[in-house]
Amino acid sequence: MPDFKLSAQLKGHDADVRAVCFPAANTVLSCSRDQTVRLWRKTADKPPAFEATITSQGHGYINSLAFLRASSAWPEGLILSAGQDAIIEAKRPTLTTTDNADRLLIGHGHNVCALDTSSRGAYVVSGSWDGKALVWDTEKWQISAQLVHAGEVKSVWAVLAYDEHTVITGSADTYIRIFDLRQVNGNGEVEPRRTLSTNSVVRALCRLPGGIKGHPSGADFASAGNDGIIQLWKMNGTQVGALHGHDSFIYSLACLPTSEIVSAGEDRTLRVWRGSECIQTITHPAISVWSVAVCPENGDIVTGASDNVVRVFTRNADRTAPPEMLSHFEELVRSFAIPQQQLGPSINKERLNPKSWLLNHPGKKDGQVTTVLEDDGSIGAYQWSLGEQRWVHVGTVVDSTGSSGRKVQYNGREYDYVFDVDIEEGKPPLKLPYNLSENPYEAATKFLGDNQLPISYIDEVAKFIITNTKGATIGQTAEAPPADSFGTSSQSQPGQTTQPKKYLPYREYLALTQAKWEPVTKKLKSLNEKHLLAGNKLIAMNPDGVNRLEAVLKTTMGSPIQKTSPPALLEAQRSVYNLITQWPYGDRLPALDVLRCFVAWPGSASLGDNKYGNVVSIALRGALDIQDPIPSTDTPLTELIASFDASKLNINNVMMALRTVTNLFATAEGRKLAAAEATAIISLIARIAGVEGDQGGPIGADNLNLQIAVTSASFNFTCLALNEKGSVDLELLMLLYQVAEAVIRRQNDPEVLFRALMTLGMLLAMGGDALDLAKTLEVGEPIGEAAKKSGEARIKALAQECLGYLKQ
Repeated sequence: MPDFKLSAQLKGHDADVRAVCFPAANTVLSCSRDQTVRLWRKTADKPPAFEATITSQGHGYINSLAFLRASSAWPEGLILSAGQDAIIEAKRPTLTTTDNADRLLIGHGHNVCALDTSSRGAYVVSGSWDGKALVWDTEKWQISAQLVHAGEVKSVWAVLAYDEHTVITGSADTYIRIFDLRQVNGNGEVEPRRTLSTNSVVRALCRLPGGIKGHPSGADFASAGNDGIIQLWKMNGTQVGALHGHDSFIYSLACLPTSEIVSAGEDRTLRVWRGSECIQTITHPAISVWSVAVCPENGDIVTGASDNVVRVFTRNADRTAPPEMLSHFEELVRSFAIPQQQLGPSINKERLNPKSWLLNHPGKKDGQVTTVLEDDGSIGAYQWSLGEQRWVHVGTVVDSTGSSGRKVQYNGREYDYVFDVDIEEGKPPLKLPYNLSENPYEAATKFLGDNQLPISYIDEVAKFIITNTKGATIGQTAEAPPADSFGTSSQSQPGQTTQPKKYLPYREYLALTQAKWEPVTKKLKSLNEKHLLAGNKLIAMNPDGVNRLEAVLKTTMGSPIQKTSPPALLEAQRSVYNLITQWPYGDRLPALDVLRCFVAWPGSASLGDNKYGNVVSIALRGALDIQDPIPSTDTPLTELIASFDASKLNINNVMMALRTVTNLFATAEGRKLAAAEATAIISLIARIAGVEGDQGGPIGADNLNLQIAVTSASFNFTCLALNEKGSVDLELLMLLYQVAEAVIRRQNDPEVLFRALMTLGMLLAMGGDALDLAKTLEVGEPIGEAAKKSGEARIKALAQECLGYLKQ
């Protein structure tokens, strides 16, 4: 069967195309954040061409769309659309913006993000950010049932009218629910007949055909979401398959008449799946492909993307776009700048194969991406096309850099921008990290979810991002608000101008918890398998233990910290302790990475080990003791810190241990432990900075992540000393002063300098003996040096504020 090729590009929308529908061969529907619904009529066959009519103009963005089939009551059918204003509009396709809607359905309290209609047109089902799913009778145009979603649902992202009496929903709480509409109770509610658990937010659902033309897996429907996996389900709740290939969120699913599945998502691609295999990947010149739909008459596909364009793809040669349009589309894809962080670890140009390597090395699967060194010295990204049996150029890999051209560290990751957003008067600003490669609305959605804020803020936050990154493009530098990790000069409410605030004193603790559980889990499994194959069963996890650990990692690593921890966290933490202390020194990094995320959750900091002590002891011994396995705690921790051989250290192990220390401050129990172990921890920080230890000299001075960890942990101790008087004694505070001075003297990275300067500033802000000590130690000199080293306004302003304390 031939590959899909571009048929037509429908241009007219002024913002992201959030949903598309393909009810007939000559009709395409689309809706957008530009607040319009458009109907595209086919006006020519060769080349294929469409003309648009704006059927609806709203007062907010429109992001859900469906078509009610023609009937005796509605011979033309009805276009159903909804979005930000929470009202579902039903309108005949022949009407325009000057005509009133035929029906307005009012019942939701928030943005309506999902719509579907039953095959016979008897009902419409809607899902919303208000956590509700409603069924609407199309005869009376009233709510006929509310589908019960108990618990912390947050949003019903996907709805599927499976048949005339069955509805399936997918929600932000990671559950799929199946409802029988015949089971309406006296309150007009329907409880789920079956609830299926997934590992991720569910964003898309699609029905699969049955019988002879059914899906090879025997699945009745498919789901997909934030984990980038398409899951195949039977109606009895059995999962019968999973399709892996997407590299990011999947936003939309549809099914072709051939029973092939099509999917679209945040990785810029439309993918076609035959059975369990991805047979074609079509990359778009956009950040996100928001929606995909299939024409039931001819099997063509339509997509809506973040570049404001609707595109039609076909397998029929007669409906394929002319060669010049195909070439132009490929050129747009080729010219798209791909930020390096999307392709994983940093790319070493010197190790890349030349472009000629592609000629003799075919890909292993459709959609596989590889990078090569172009003739002009740039890095090209190429994607394998299974159907065409060739590598397709899909973009140029660049450093995604905003602001002054430097990346900003936040929670252990690099971003183009880290904004400060004031949501509530009198409370510290919240951090909003953003990369130019991201869609502003998805970044805003994540920001609101991470901070447990109402989703109603999304439009304001997205507009704030767009306004403050205007003119900045991937791979180019642009003027931007100063990067800031502590809530300083770039503070603003969405849509408002920035208002400078004082830097000191700052009473919130820093955290370095940003993480992705998938690569860590993959590495742990690989190392565990290595030990099993080597016969090291005493130190390896059994399969059941691996599965239990993976389940906890999915719910904790990179997830917003909750008030209560998952029930299995402590059991998983005990397993991690075993890996840190028993595995060879070179294999401990992923386990230390897990531990630094666990300690930010309630209860974790209190869990110790009979042989190796508390969590601080385990983390530091795992990072510093190169013996396999680590001996028991006969050697005091302070002695180990004073005597380890720096030349044999894995610097990343040390960095991860200090991230663990930094994250201890997220809980009261963690802060209590950090205070109890302050002497050992600050002694280690001092050794790393080169101000203490017989061997002298800094350790890992060229490792930026280690320096961020050192200065973050140092700051948290000064913050603890300010918040809880007497928790850190004066001698240790003097050592932290020396650490900050040494860091400022040796480092040039703005974020490292800023955190070191904040550490000094907190010592000054304490007043009393700490301020007197700072004056005695002539702290003004390193403060002045930091201001001279960096041109950033935040550092100069902070330095001035520090010097003001010295004048008191």
